[in-house]
Amino acid sequence: MGKRKLDVLVLSDIHLGTYGCHAKELVNYLKSVQPEILVLNGDIIDIWQFKKSYFPKAHLAVISQIAKMASKGTKVYYLTGNHDEMLRKFVPLQMGNFYMDNKLLLELDGKVAWFFHGDVFDTSVTCAKWLAKLGGAGYDALVAINLGINHILKSMGKPRMSLSKKVKDSVKRAVKYVQDFETVAAELAIEKDYDYVVLGHIHQPQIRKITTDKGSTTYLNSGDWIENLTALEYTKGKWSIYQYDEADFDAIIPTEDLQDINYEMVYASVTEGKVHQIFKELILQ
Repeated sequence: MGKRKLDVLVLSDIHLGTYGCHAKELVNYLKSVQPEILVLNGDIIDIWQFKKSYFPKAHLAVISQIAKMASKGTKVYYLTGNHDEMLRKFVPLQMGNFYMDNKLLLELDGKVAWFFHGDVFDTSVTCAKWLAKLGGAGYDALVAINLGINHILKSMGKPRMSLSKKVKDSVKRAVKYVQDFETVAAELAIEKDYDYVVLGHIHQPQIRKITTDKGSTTYLNSGDWIENLTALEYTKGKWSIYQYDEADFDAIIPTEDLQDINYEMVYASVTEGKVHQIFKELILQ
């Protein structure tokens, strides 16, 4: 299968280092595309939930594949989120085709797109970080339980389900939070006269035009690789939501077929050492 060429690919909320991350599926997807620009829109490595004892080969393979894309000409923009907020002390950073910052503006076919993670709108993160981290631990536990349920469902030939998504969709307060999040982001983008505002954080893939009495903008969210397995793709002047379907691939890459990768190998292909030092400081200490 040939690689699909994309102008821009946006991924967020991958949460590498957690049990719920669908890293093998993401590696499959990354191997199938060739973007000119890759925007990693926050919560890529989950430093909040990170454990030294759990960082499988498949998770390293995601990092390796992104590094390969950068080494072959893809511009990679890593925008920080709340779960990888420790990286914010290093921004702005540029090494070769790898960029790190908190936000990004891109001109796409004469229109301006504004990218950032979106946790700035979340009061549980900005005002009560301990509560947000506690909620993150509970969410991770729910996802771990969900993995076992989906394993059983798959053995029975039934489709996978997302417990956390069902909980969020059934709670009116959660639904209102998502709506408010989208509205606030759109209103701010309209004030700044941006054509697109592209976020992550809430794990809800979305493309919709939002209009107020001051104007309009297109709100986009790339979703996540925990529940939805989605990305945003931009090509030929149009945005679309990609949703992973294993039927589109010959097979999911078996863990035993993933090569052993060490951290120095991964980052040496992107930089001459500085990003490796950052990663080592944040993760390995």
